[in-house]
Amino acid sequence: MARILLIEDSPTDTAVLTQWLERHGHEVTASGNAEDGIIACKRERPDLVLMDVVLPGMSGFQATRALAKDAETSGIPIVIISTKGMETDRMWGMRQGAKGYIVKPPTEDALISQVNAVLAG
Repeated sequence: MARILLIEDSPTDTAVLTQWLERHGHEVTASGNAEDGIIACKRERPDLVLMDVVLPGMSGFQATRALAKDAETSGIPIVIISTKGMETDRMWGMRQGAKGYIVKPPTEDALISQVNAVLAG
C-alpha cells in the first residue's frame, strides 16, 4: 500500500497508530519530533505524513507549513492528527497545507478512511 511517516511524540499513540496502519498494509516509519520528521520526510519521501500538533520544539503546524512550502516535499500530503479539536484548529491546520485533519483519539476506521481518502487524491 503506502509508505507513511508518522510524526508523533507519544510512544503509546505511535504504537497504536502504527499497528492500525500496518494491519491495513501500510509501511510506517515514525519520528518523535518535528525537526527529525522534516529530515526523515526529505530523506524517505513517504506517500503520506501523519502529523501531531503538540510536539517538543517545533509544533506540528509549523512543520506542516515548512513541508508544504518546500519544493522537495510540497507534493507529499499531510494529515494532522491532534487533540486540538476546535474548528479554528482544523481550519488553521488546513491553511498551513494539511490535506486532512483527525481529532485524537481516532477510531481505526476513521483513521484508515481519512488516510485512504487523502492517498486517493
